[in-house]
Amino acid sequence: MATPHVLNAAIVGLGRWGKNLVESVQGKSAGIRFVRGMVRHPEAVADFAGRHGLVLTPRFQDLLDDDAVEALVLATPHGLHVEQIVAAAQAGKPVFCEKPLALSRIEAERAVEACARAGVVLGVGHDKRFWPSMMELKRVVDSGCLGTLLHVEGNLSNENSRTAYTAWRGLPSESPGGCLTATGIHILDAFVNLLGPARQVTAHYQLRQRAPDCVDTTTVYFEFQGGASGVLTSVRPTPVFFRVHVFGTNGSAEARGADDMELRLSGKPAERRSFAPVDALRYELEAFADAVAGRAAYPVTPQQIIETVATLEAAIRAVGTASQPTAGAEHVSLLARPLDRQ
Repeated sequence: MATPHVLNAAIVGLGRWGKNLVESVQGKSAGIRFVRGMVRHPEAVADFAGRHGLVLTPRFQDLLDDDAVEALVLATPHGLHVEQIVAAAQAGKPVFCEKPLALSRIEAERAVEACARAGVVLGVGHDKRFWPSMMELKRVVDSGCLGTLLHVEGNLSNENSRTAYTAWRGLPSESPGGCLTATGIHILDAFVNLLGPARQVTAHYQLRQRAPDCVDTTTVYFEFQGGASGVLTSVRPTPVFFRVHVFGTNGSAEARGADDMELRLSGKPAERRSFAPVDALRYELEAFADAVAGRAAYPVTPQQIIETVATLEAAIRAVGTASQPTAGAEHVSLLARPLDRQ
C-alpha cells in the first residue's frame, strides 16, 4: 500500500496563533507539515523556525513562487486575508485561512469565488467545530431527535484576549464589533452550522472600560431563516467559558466546553456524554490536507463560509449602532444569496 502524501505547507504569520498551528502538526501529523514560514521580521522567530525546520522569508511572493510549497496557511490580520487568498488561488495553491476569513460578505464571496475559479481548496480555521462536544451536538441536531428547532444559545467568553493582546487587534478596522472577531465568530459559525443562515440580527453592546484592559459585554440576538431564534453572549474579561445549547420541541442538547454534551429528551432522564480530548488544531489542518488530496470535502462548505461572514458583518453593524450613546439596538437584515456555481 502506498504511503499517503504529506502536504508541504507554509505558515504565513508566526505570532502566537501561527506558532500554535505549527506545533499542532509538526512531527505529529502524517497528513501535513510546515516547510516554510513568512514573517516580517524573521530574526524575531529564528529560534522557533530552527526547532521546527522552517525556512523563513519576509516576502509573501517567495512562498507563491516556491514549487516546494504546496499550500498556504494564513495566520495574519483579518484585513490581509482576502488579498492573500486571491493571490494564493491565482498561483494554484490551496489555502487555509484563520477566522474570520473576511469582515464583509462581498469580500468573502471574492475569496471563495477566486478559489473556485482556480480549482483549489479553501479552508477556514473554525477549530471549535472539531471539538468532540460540538461534533456530537451536530450529530444530535441532524438526527432530528430534538424535533422542530426553536432556539439556540451560545456563549464564548475568553479572558485570553487581554493577555494575548497585539496592537493590530486594537484597530477598529481589524477588530470591529467588540469581541465578535476574536471569540464571537466561533459561536456565529456554530449557529450557521447547526441552524443555517440568519435573516435578522440585533445587538446590545456595553463598554465599561477601554484601557488599560478592555471590559465589555456583547449580546447578539438572531432570527434564522428556518424560523428559530438565537442569542450569543460574550464577556471579555471573565475566565474562559464555552457553551452552545440547542432547543427543540422534543428536547434540547448542550455542548459545554470541548469534551462534554448533555442531551435532554422529553420523558427521559438527562444523558451526559463525555469524550476524550483531541487536538482540534491538528484535526482541522489534517481535514484541510484531506480535502486537498481529494480524500474528503472540507467540513466548512464554501456557502457556510459566506453565510458566517455575512452574519458577522450584520452583527458588527448592529453592535456598532448599539454602542452609540444615543442609539438603540439596530435590526440588521441579511439577504441570503446562493453562491452561483459555474
